[in-house]
Amino acid sequence: MSFERELNKRSGSKCELCASEENLNEYVVLPTKKGGVDESILACTTCIDQIENPDHLDANHWRCLNDSMWNENIPVQVVSWRMLSRLRALGWPQELLDQMYFDDETLAWAQATGEGEADENKVVHRDVNGVILSTGDSVVLIKDLKVKGSSMVAKQGTSVRNIRLDHENAEYIEGRVDGQTIVIITQYVKKI
Repeated sequence: MSFERELNKRSGSKCELCASEENLNEYVVLPTKKGGVDESILACTTCIDQIENPDHLDANHWRCLNDSMWNENIPVQVVSWRMLSRLRALGWPQELLDQMYFDDETLAWAQATGEGEADENKVVHRDVNGVILSTGDSVVLIKDLKVKGSSMVAKQGTSVRNIRLDHENAEYIEGRVDGQTIVIITQYVKKI
């Protein structure tokens, strides 16, 4: 069974967040380990746009989380938790968050993007130009980098897709270059 067909079957061909039946797309819940259906949801373009662009947030749209937070599929629960955390200042999302429970592994996945942390406690990753980097972004190397512990040199101009952030150090990100996962210092990358 194809990946998209599996998601459609699991969701009943509806957005797993708001139950819309129009403009549905696969949304990969970052960061991923294996990929596939167990790390993805089927979501409408309205939900995806608001997840990826906090400036487009319509709080009333997310009242649907009252239902989707109870979905049996963990990626749906994770996205619900992240959106409720983003909206928690409104009051009603905090009440819903207080009802949610995750095991340690699922909670770590939900918190991996930094949602739910107080702004003063968040580690903010910025590229060489000061642009904020997020998990899943693509960057380009602005100089040749020798990879410690190997003879590999990551060349200037190499694009690194689907980066992961080090949530303890604002200067480090991880990405795959030539099939190898490496740690990259943020002052040597530019967001694309």
